[in-house]
Amino acid sequence: MTERDLLSSDTYSSADVSSDAFYESNSHLAGTLADPTASSPPQPLREAVETAMRRYFEHLDGSQATDLYAMVMAEVEAPLLACVLEHTDGNQTRAADVLGLNRGTLRKKLKQYGLIEGDAP
Repeated sequence: MTERDLLSSDTYSSADVSSDAFYESNSHLAGTLADPTASSPPQPLREAVETAMRRYFEHLDGSQATDLYAMVMAEVEAPLLACVLEHTDGNQTRAADVLGLNRGTLRKKLKQYGLIEGDAP
């Protein structure tokens, strides 16, 4: 099991919540990890990260963690960029606006994570 596997959660389904209609009717879910098929209330992102980190440290079982910040940022940033890019139908200028990034910075990050076709990480 890799360090990244330890951060993964089997608690959440991969339900598709990327549609505009979902967010328009569920704006109260901002900042949460919501599974629209679950009966329990959505978990705030902050709590999900804390839960994942506690689980990660428990699974380390005394082993030393290294480069944890970079690993966590990559685990969060790549899907964030992919989802925002999907939400904006691939429009990088709109995606940069949504993210509050400069378009050049967004392109650099998309290349870094291999999210631009033809570019590898």
